[in-house]
Order: sequence, then C-alpha cells, then structure tokens
Amino acid sequence: MQQHYVRPDGLPPVNGYSHAVSFSGSMVAISGQVPLDAQGRLVGPDDPEAQARQVFENLTTALAAAGAGMGQVVRLTFYLTDLADLAALRRVRDEYISLEKPPASSLVQVSGLVNPAFRIEIDALAAL
Repeated sequence: MQQHYVRPDGLPPVNGYSHAVSFSGSMVAISGQVPLDAQGRLVGPDDPEAQARQVFENLTTALAAAGAGMGQVVRLTFYLTDLADLAALRRVRDEYISLEKPPASSLVQVSGLVNPAFRIEIDALAAL
C-alpha cells in the first residue's frame, strides 16, 4: 500500500514527483542504472533522451527481476552530469511513472559518472 503526498500544504509546487510517499510491505532497492544495453554497449552517446530511455528500460528490467514494476517505485534518485539534460529526462520519466502518484525524487548534478560518456544514472526504491 502506498500513500502519495504530492504537494502537502505549505510546500512548493512539484514537477513530476511527490514530496513524500509512505508505504508498507517489502522494499526492493535497485542499484544505479546507466545507459548500457544488455550487451554492455553505450546507448545514445550524445543523446540525453536516448540515454534516459535506456536507463528507464534498465530500471524496468531490474524491477521485474525482483517482482516489481514502475508503479511500485516510491523513490528515484537522478544523477545528471549536465542540468541542460533535465528537460529530456523529464519527458522520458513521464512516460514511465504515474503522473497522479509520482515517486519521491531527488536530483543531483555530478561532475562525472563512472564512464565519462554516461550523462545520467538513476537508482530506485520500490515497495512490493
């Protein structure tokens, strides 16, 4: 069971996330996913939208392996090397999450990721 507190009184407006999410049940932690396909090849070297889509596909696959889906995600943490990629990230994110009950989220700009070609990494928590 999940309860989403998208914008409680006294908190600022949101764009695709909930300020808080409460839940019960088992938790699944998904490690940071990067824009590599199943063969380990980089997807979209200079295309933030293609990289974001591959990362969300990887999240979906990892969640499924644990018996969960994107609808059970209660928290996402986004790591971007360039905040100019935020609009592309949001477009793709909105295809994968519930806009009525979005997960809690954090966004961190980082100076780099493990591979200099990676523009984005995302980790997740899901409630079964």
